Amino acid sequence: MQTFEELLEHSTTIHGHTCAGQVIGVRLSMLGLREIGIADPKGADRKKLYVIVEIDRCATDAIQCVTGCTLGKRALKWLDYGVMAATFVNLDTGKAVRITAREESRELAKKYIPEAKGKYEQQLEAYIIMPEDELFKIEQVAVDIPKEDLPGRPLRRVQCAKCGDWVQDCREVTHDSKTLCKQCYSGRYYKVIA
Repeated sequence: MQTFEELLEHSTTIHGHTCAGQVIGVRLSMLGLREIGIADPKGADRKKLYVIVEIDRCATDAIQCVTGCTLGKRALKWLDYGVMAATFVNLDTGKAVRITAREESRELAKKYIPEAKGKYEQQLEAYIIMPEDELFKIEQVAVDIPKEDLPGRPLRRVQCAKCGDWVQDCREVTHDSKTLCKQCYSGRYYKVIA
């Protein structure tokens, strides 16, 4: 595993700037991987790792960068909960941890970097040196991952009876004995204009 500094540098390159969220995401990932026994997430252990993120903010880019898990590989799952948390699952052992960034760490940053010019700089610098137990809450958890959410080839593909789109991985809805995509069943997020 690379050092914190190397991982932060790589993550910052991908994300576009260094920020407190990048620091949180890198440290959170390193902690999560250690807790579930994954030493080489982008190499030998890459097929053993599954990560669930609960926010679409800067830390998620860092988590993706450190773990190598992506939506496209189906090893990263995003749940839109708005919580600065991620769950790391070792698919071989079933061991899983949910790690949440502590809100009180924002205020604690003053203790570590009192001379900072602003709160964002203060948090960024403090999160680098703050002890893990002050920065994160760690919970041992059990995660039941449905077969259709696991990495690998699609379990099945079916065609929507209304629009004709093909739906993969059991995401279809059966309504009035018809197979429908979720958009035909409950409405689209877009409107066709041409």
